[in-house]
Amino acid sequence: MNVYLEMLLIASWLLVIAFKVIKSVHMLQLNSYRNERYLLWISRNKDKVFQLREYLLLIPLILTFFTSYLVNTIAAAIVLLFLFFIRTKAVEKKKLVYTPRVKRLLTTTSILYVLVIVGAYVLQHFYGEFLKISVLVLSIALSYYFLLAANTINLPIEKRINEYYFNDAKQRIKSAQHLKVIGITGSFGKTSVKHFMHAVLSAKFNVLMTPESFNTKLGVTRTIREKLKPYHEVFIAEMGAKQGGDVEEICELVDQQYGVLTAIGEQHLETFKSLDNIKKTKYEIIETLPDNGVGVLNKDDENIMSYAPYQKRDVIYYGIDAPDVDIRAKDISYSSKGMDFTVVLKNGETQTFRTKLLGKHNVYNILAAIAIGLQLGMKLSEMVKPIRSLDAVPHRLELKRSTGNITIIDDSFNSNPVGSKMAVDVLGSMEGYRMLVTPGMIELGEKEYELNKEWATYAANKCDYIILVGKKQTKPLQDGLKEANYPEAQLYIAENLQDAIQQMHKVAKEKTIVLLENDLPDTFNE
Repeated sequence: MNVYLEMLLIASWLLVIAFKVIKSVHMLQLNSYRNERYLLWISRNKDKVFQLREYLLLIPLILTFFTSYLVNTIAAAIVLLFLFFIRTKAVEKKKLVYTPRVKRLLTTTSILYVLVIVGAYVLQHFYGEFLKISVLVLSIALSYYFLLAANTINLPIEKRINEYYFNDAKQRIKSAQHLKVIGITGSFGKTSVKHFMHAVLSAKFNVLMTPESFNTKLGVTRTIREKLKPYHEVFIAEMGAKQGGDVEEICELVDQQYGVLTAIGEQHLETFKSLDNIKKTKYEIIETLPDNGVGVLNKDDENIMSYAPYQKRDVIYYGIDAPDVDIRAKDISYSSKGMDFTVVLKNGETQTFRTKLLGKHNVYNILAAIAIGLQLGMKLSEMVKPIRSLDAVPHRLELKRSTGNITIIDDSFNSNPVGSKMAVDVLGSMEGYRMLVTPGMIELGEKEYELNKEWATYAANKCDYIILVGKKQTKPLQDGLKEANYPEAQLYIAENLQDAIQQMHKVAKEKTIVLLENDLPDTFNE
């Protein structure tokens, strides 16, 4: 055995393994470290997990039957180095974050691969070169499953660490006796409501909110432990959910006195399985309120109103169209400066508001913020100035000015069946050459094809030009546009987002308004 050749072989093997491990850890992180979601991603991305080019590894395996040790080892090293240098270098929208959990995961994975190396050379000693090369080849082919094993091994450790964090956060909330805790959930709108509520309440109180999309139990826990201070008077916790019990877990952690339910829709149907399960999960924010708690609900949302939970606490309703609400918006008008609308309370009090924001859905979001402001003792007149100053939440119907003749409406965050229709309604109301750029909607389970096709049909007469991102992903949209007799000359199917942006600039006219509707996460790249 030549030591230097073996070192070359191991080094080249490690390069390929390191690259695949980092990719697999990234996908696991994007799937919230949950094995079932990670396995679902693997089942849908076999071409990425088992790449066609890796069949080249069969060459050194076959050569073990016909050539010498020297030729076998050199051939294996050459193939491995070739695979490393031609690896796919995809542009990542959300980078891998090297959290302590990721570092622990990488440590366990490294130990597993050390055992593979040892095992390979033990097998070589007893059974020959073929088994050593076989083990090295299989460890590359099964690298995504090695990470799955490492994550499973680490689960008891992670559970104990997380329990410590959860208990510490819960104790911090309990010790803040005068803290008002507001929970917000919904299939959509919750992040915007959180930001708008923060802006409104900050006019009178010291307010902390969960940042960005920190809407899981762990994300809320991290916010409490790292950012909650004794001077905070209000804590706003956004609560996301992808399966039953997710909202209830966060509610048990923060013990909210106010629960806001923005909307219920067919989102994350893949994991929820049914709309009824989504309703039940979202209503956990109301069901877990204390006896003196207050629920704030959008009465215009038919899915919210069609669910009949056991309610033993006060409920405040807001809306635009529904009768008999506590807080109503009327006389909504649009201009180049944004929107104007009037808020009417049940007692007859009125107040006119102006905002830079676009869309009827943002009126709902503002009404939710107003409802909580009133509950905390603010007057409508005190909310006029902060509402006038509201900025769009990044990537949620955010109006941007691009270079030259293009105005961008950025609605690229996590599109849903209701929000996507509202977004194209906004586009349809704009003056100019109206262009839609979208990959469609995801995580809609069995209804994904139907809902995307329906949305494409709805959008057809509101757009002068449509760019679909991804040939396979957008098949339902293509079918919907075809059914709506949308002109082929006004349709472009891009391979990726970069191709779509190039086409956008190519076809843009003198005054072009572009709606960027949804931007798929890295886990859905074609």
